[in-house]
Amino acid sequence: MAGSPLYITTPIYYVNDKPHIGHVYTTILCDVWARFFRFQGEDVFFLTGTDEHGMKIEKAAAARGIEPQQLVDENAAEFKRVMALFDFTNNDFIRTTEDRHLRQVQVLVRRLEATGDVYLGEFEGWYDEGQEEYIPENKAKDLEYKSPVSGRPLVKTKEKNYYFRLSAYQARMEKLLEENPDFIKPQARRNEILGRLRDGLLDVPMSRTSFSWGVPMPDHDEHVIYVWIEALMNYITGLGLAESESEAQKGREKYWPATYHVVGKEILWFHTVIWPCILMALDMPLPRCVYAHSFWIREGQKMSKSLGNFIDLDAINHYLDAYGSDMWRYYMITQGPLGATDANFSSEHYHDIYHTDLVNTLGNCASRVTAMINKYFDGKAPSEIVDGQRLEIGDLDWPAITSQHVENATQSMANFDLPGSVGQGLALLRRIDAFINQTEPFKLAKDDSKRDELGAILYQCIEAIRIASLILWAALPDRIPQLWEALGQDIDPSDGDMLELATWGGLKPGTSITKIALFPRIESLVEA
Repeated sequence: MAGSPLYITTPIYYVNDKPHIGHVYTTILCDVWARFFRFQGEDVFFLTGTDEHGMKIEKAAAARGIEPQQLVDENAAEFKRVMALFDFTNNDFIRTTEDRHLRQVQVLVRRLEATGDVYLGEFEGWYDEGQEEYIPENKAKDLEYKSPVSGRPLVKTKEKNYYFRLSAYQARMEKLLEENPDFIKPQARRNEILGRLRDGLLDVPMSRTSFSWGVPMPDHDEHVIYVWIEALMNYITGLGLAESESEAQKGREKYWPATYHVVGKEILWFHTVIWPCILMALDMPLPRCVYAHSFWIREGQKMSKSLGNFIDLDAINHYLDAYGSDMWRYYMITQGPLGATDANFSSEHYHDIYHTDLVNTLGNCASRVTAMINKYFDGKAPSEIVDGQRLEIGDLDWPAITSQHVENATQSMANFDLPGSVGQGLALLRRIDAFINQTEPFKLAKDDSKRDELGAILYQCIEAIRIASLILWAALPDRIPQLWEALGQDIDPSDGDMLELATWGGLKPGTSITKIALFPRIESLVEA
């Protein structure tokens, strides 16, 4: 492999409800990243799964008159179905009700207890039932005693808990963020945590006694482990790091620490403060980066079921049926809330991006070049070699140009700048379009003395398209293989040879080229 093993994770998704755009978005980000680097020959492990314990599950099951296990089985199956629908390439899907997770969590909690950083105390204060999060009095007051996520009233609660001594890690957390500015991305999220750290870390409950649906505390069965301690451990239980004797998980230890934990901004605190402090207590390496993206809103409003503007699976399927799966992936990647601000999902914008980027840029560029090769060279790739030398048109060094785009795309993807990486593929296609407009091969075709120049231009165009397609495959895994087939290319991304394939000259003169139309124009706006 080209480098150290890579490990990327989604949060494990809470199964008190069905999957929606937020779950799909985060998983697409991780899937594109994993596909891109596997295509480059990297050893990538991609984990996702479901979080299946806690008070919300217990209450939701009781409301339906069923056992919690039945509820989580139903909803976990729905999440797995969605993963298959989108052809996500996760290596594993962990459920927190699985024995492998339960066993390892208890091992890890025993190790935490042995550090002296766990003690029995009593909590009295505010609790956000929707987020299953304890809220300090000062923060609860600032929030007007309402959940910052759902807006529902916080609940006054009192119970005996085991506590994790988070306060003991204040100095180490400050040092971590000072020495590792990229530990939290984007920068706005890092600033948010730095601000909260200035208030000082408070010890956090790590057990509950007010309900029973959870992993029991070792030797203290009346306590269940707080879901926001237990669930975070999935990132290492999924690798079997606390259960090395497992044959199925043997060898996965090489993937830790995680390269990226990708999460939504609403669970930033748990992943960037509580989780690293737990790992410090366990004397385990910390993840290299937690990337916390923002939210999707719709038509300028926060999504909510009560407003009827929520993008659920039915709405997603409507867009998939109309525009295809690649367009959904492309829109999520390039227009999504990867930065510090929320992103607006608009049907009109979706329709426009489909036509400007996929139909008019990628589709049209591939269509016009393959059509000209069929018209002027009987469907055979021409050559750019004249008298033993590459014929450069307009002093354009296409090998250097394409190499730079591939390098830029790789660097952007490594930095989790997915729009920037995909944008390198589109930018290369736009340069090809500009080159065609500049050289006007359709005019040169009328002059037999310009035959060599015409061939060189069209070869350079089709070869640059081929290299652009390598950059774009991870984002567009459905249509790009169709383009490869039209270009006479037998490419299997699982071979991990993207960088070798991206070397200029991979498309051999004489290769059969088929005219292709990748993305059909859709005249009427589709809404869901």
